[in-house]
Parts: sequence; C-alpha cells; structure tokens
Amino acid sequence: MPSPFPGMDPYLEPHWLDVHTKLVAYAADSLNEQLPQDLIASTEERVAVEGDEEDRLLAPDVRIFEPPADSPSFIEESAEGSVISLPYRLIAQVEPIIERFIKIIHAGTERLVTVIEFVSPTNKGGEGLHAFRRKRAELLVSGVNFVEIDLVRAGDWQALLRPHGTKKRASLYRATVRVPRDPAAVYLQPIHLQDKLPELHIPLRRDDPKIMLALQPLLDRAYDNGRYARRIDYHRDPVPPLDADDASWADQHLHAAQRR
Repeated sequence: MPSPFPGMDPYLEPHWLDVHTKLVAYAADSLNEQLPQDLIASTEERVAVEGDEEDRLLAPDVRIFEPPADSPSFIEESAEGSVISLPYRLIAQVEPIIERFIKIIHAGTERLVTVIEFVSPTNKGGEGLHAFRRKRAELLVSGVNFVEIDLVRAGDWQALLRPHGTKKRASLYRATVRVPRDPAAVYLQPIHLQDKLPELHIPLRRDDPKIMLALQPLLDRAYDNGRYARRIDYHRDPVPPLDADDASWADQHLHAAQRR
C-alpha cells in the first residue's frame, strides 16, 4: 500500500536511517541512468558527528544486553564500601551512526563535480551542524556543486541555511542548491507537507545537459520496500509533532484516506 500522504510522510522520521539509506541508493541509480557517460553517481559514507542528545532518539545506537536468568548475579561494590548483589549486568554498546551521501565524479580523473546530501538531524544541530557547514564551504571553494535535500523536521534548518536567510513563510521541508560560479547565492526550493515532492535540477559542469532528480518516486519506493504501511501506526501523533495547522491538515487527510 502507498503512503497516505501525497508527498513527504511525516511519520517516516523515526525511521530516518533506513529511509535515508534507501533514498541515497535509489537517487544514485536514477542519476546514473541520466548522467553523461563520463560522469558517475557514487554512494559514499562517513561516521556522523552527533549534534545533541535529541538526535540519538532517531537511531537505535544503544543496545542493552542481559545475561540468562540462571547466570550468577553481578556483584558491585558501592562507594561506601559495602557489597551489593544485583541480578543483572547491563552493558550499553554505543554504535556510531553512518551517514551516506552521493558524489558525482568524473570517471577518468575521479574529479568531484557535485555532492548531494539527504540531510539528517545530526547535520542540523551542535557540532554536527558546524562540521556539515565547514565541509560544504570547503567543497564550494574547491569548485564542487552542493545540493541539500532536507526531508526531516528535527534540527535547526535556519542555522543550516546560514549565512543566508529568508522571510518567506517557512515550509516543513526544503531543498537548496549552491554552485561555485554563483558563490553569494543559494537557490531554495520550499517543499510543503501538502504537496508532492518536486523534481530538482542537479547542477553539473557548465556544458552538461540538464539533469533532473525526481524525489517522489524515490520516496514511494523507499516506503514500499521498507513495508512502512505495516510498520507505522497512523492513529498516533508523528514524531516530532506537527504544529497546529499542519496537524489539523494531516488528521483530515488521514481520515479521508481511510474512507477511500
């Protein structure tokens, strides 16, 4: 079954690591079907720089192990020196979050032409935000086009947009494009909850043909392959919560979808 929402599904955000991985892979495949023969869209990965504790809620990066019930009790000495017998020894195993992104490179020289990022909450707060902006600035200075697709509501999108800003009514989601030949500008595509996801023009080299990345088919495929129609409980509120206007629209839309 398809998502009940026409565009981005706000209930997907707690599953962002899985959705993000699928979007990156599907986007690279779509681009490789269109790119000039000497360009390749390649998926890459890095260890994320975490922003703050809220980001950790979106990733299953802490596992708790308990011994079998018949195993010996764990003995721990308290600060006062007395011995306390406890039935379980719990170990938190913190795993790094892996983020994936797309590099469009020249096949002969490996020269980097364009980077495409599906933004994660870790990119929109704390040290993760600063690291993301530093890397973006370095790439632009080196002549690389930079595309950001922000389909998550968690984090500070306005801080990610700086040094630019906008007085237009904020959309829940957005995409931005930066090109080195126009270094003072950022091109902004608002993406509203009520609308289908747009097609984005992906900048390449000056004389390359126009390449478009259609986002909605990528999300639809991720939703279907992730079997989210079975996983998501649409009777609950989405996480993070929507504001009053968007929550009202979402409720009405879900009720209408259930009647169809």
